[in-house]
Amino acid sequence: MSNHYYSQNPEVKHNRHIHEVSLRGMPFRFVTDAGVFSKSGIDYGSRVLIDVLQIDSGSSVLDVGCGYGPIGLTAAKLNNQGQITMIDINERAVELARENAKLNGISNVTILQSDIYEAVKDRKFDAIVTNPPIRAGKEVVHRIFEEGYELLNQGGSMWVVIQKKQGAPSAEAKLKLLFGDVEEVTKDKGYRIFRAVKE
Repeated sequence: MSNHYYSQNPEVKHNRHIHEVSLRGMPFRFVTDAGVFSKSGIDYGSRVLIDVLQIDSGSSVLDVGCGYGPIGLTAAKLNNQGQITMIDINERAVELARENAKLNGISNVTILQSDIYEAVKDRKFDAIVTNPPIRAGKEVVHRIFEEGYELLNQGGSMWVVIQKKQGAPSAEAKLKLLFGDVEEVTKDKGYRIFRAVKE
């Protein structure tokens, strides 16, 4: 488990790369490394989520399981009047996300090592975005939904990307149980984007 991306301290040896990408029409450079999620480039599900993500200007956003930072850092650029908090259990991912924030000149972010919401449990957010760690298991994914609901302000949104074959139907059912109001924003190559609103 310690060589898995959902571990606090990956023991796999470093293998750093820089990827240059365009997200929402904006250029980014990301340093990646072994032992973090999607080290060879931004995964398709994250791209689908980034393409449809809508964030109100000035809002507070939490990126859960931020990895090396593509979703949260794009959100920070889209919402440059707001504040983005990015969390991940994986210390190597957190270090990379901090490095990538500096590399892309992004300052409206706070990046924390956190076991699910431990580091932010006393805060509230207008939006939560997540490409949840499916391989950590259904229990962890559903905890992200349940505990995230409690951290959202009234009217706040949770944005989730999940693959159909990796549990999208049960994720949608869980979100509907918690939020009631759940919209499938888009689907692409088996990836489904859900937006759940806390009324």
